[in-house]
Amino acid sequence: MTDSAHKAMWEKLDLDLNAHDALLSVLGKFYGDIFLAQEGRLKGAEYLDFVLSEVHGLRIRELQEAKALGRKVIGSFCVFVPEEITLAAEAVHVGLCAGADAGTELAEQLVPRNTCALIKSFIGFKMARLCPYIESCDMIVGETTCDGKKKAYEAFNEIAPTYVMEVPQTKSAPARELWKAEILRCLRAVEELTGRTITPERLKEGIRLVNEKRRALQRLTALRAASPAPISGRDALLVNQISFYDDPVRFTAKINELCDELEARIARGEGVAPKNAPRLLLSGCPMAVPNWKLPFVVESTGAVIVGEESCIGTRNTRDLVDESADTLEGMIDALADRYMKIDCACFTPNTERLDNVSNLARQVHADGVIHYSLLFCQPYTHEALKVDKRLAADGLPMLSIETDYSMEDVEQLKTRVEAFVETLG
Repeated sequence: MTDSAHKAMWEKLDLDLNAHDALLSVLGKFYGDIFLAQEGRLKGAEYLDFVLSEVHGLRIRELQEAKALGRKVIGSFCVFVPEEITLAAEAVHVGLCAGADAGTELAEQLVPRNTCALIKSFIGFKMARLCPYIESCDMIVGETTCDGKKKAYEAFNEIAPTYVMEVPQTKSAPARELWKAEILRCLRAVEELTGRTITPERLKEGIRLVNEKRRALQRLTALRAASPAPISGRDALLVNQISFYDDPVRFTAKINELCDELEARIARGEGVAPKNAPRLLLSGCPMAVPNWKLPFVVESTGAVIVGEESCIGTRNTRDLVDESADTLEGMIDALADRYMKIDCACFTPNTERLDNVSNLARQVHADGVIHYSLLFCQPYTHEALKVDKRLAADGLPMLSIETDYSMEDVEQLKTRVEAFVETLG
């Protein structure tokens, strides 16, 4: 697609073209410095580079073409929103979280300054007219995974009507029934939006498609346990981020091709870092595009990131939906059961997350864990204390980091990470 075609499409979506061009220019250089400058990248990384280069171009064009054919676009901010339902209604599902400081001053007209960067970012991108995904959506789905989001959606609803799913805060039997009712409520809302009845056959296919995507990502996680590490943490994070934007069938095929290449690299004993490079697991808050600051800092110290315990990581891919049910009721139960396994910090108690962090660290042979919390994210900041205590009992060192999207603390972070990595030697 030519630049003029891009601009015509963005203009039709009512983006602020000057601000949008400036954003893409900055991100292009940022991406080049962090990703393209890496040595020993896989051939399959060309797919990742192409998707990111056209994330506001060809992918948006595909969304517009889908809409022209009568399909709806549904956007979400959280892994609790079932993509299976979207696909069962022949709609397109996209992620809407943003990972950059943009429109922050505008966002602070709707939410307090001491709101986490992720929330201010998606509000700011909308208010500054920078996000073609939000502008392409026929339905935006929020969820009550933290108090910040709950209150932010009230304000956000004034500028972008938002359907909100009620996520329970415990994993009791009544909580599970509440969540099942929320899935059914969402299913009916999607049916009303799309004009398509979600039949058992359609939902079964939606479940299969999303499970196949998760299997490809599970395969990637397993391969990262190899030594030397066959892929950088930056590229692996990029894979997980792209999973929220690209067509699921295309994405699954491309990531399985990438995994084939990884298997060949492992068989040859090749890697992206020396065999004795410190291996780190990232744990905690999600990192939305283009939040690549911490992985870049970590891997600039000579360490390599071998796993992510986050919503853009194993929290989203660890569990599959049971595909054995043939009735709609049975599939709704399967969806409810699978999504209730998500170990989000919104739950109390949340002891299974401690087990999952510990198990993943062992699985990928991590030498240490960096627990990442966005500034003002109370749930994950609280849980950092519990995770640290559990990992200490396991004999695994942990560094707790709180930061936001700004680049002002990069040198401070680098100093702290370098000191932590030295202790692992």
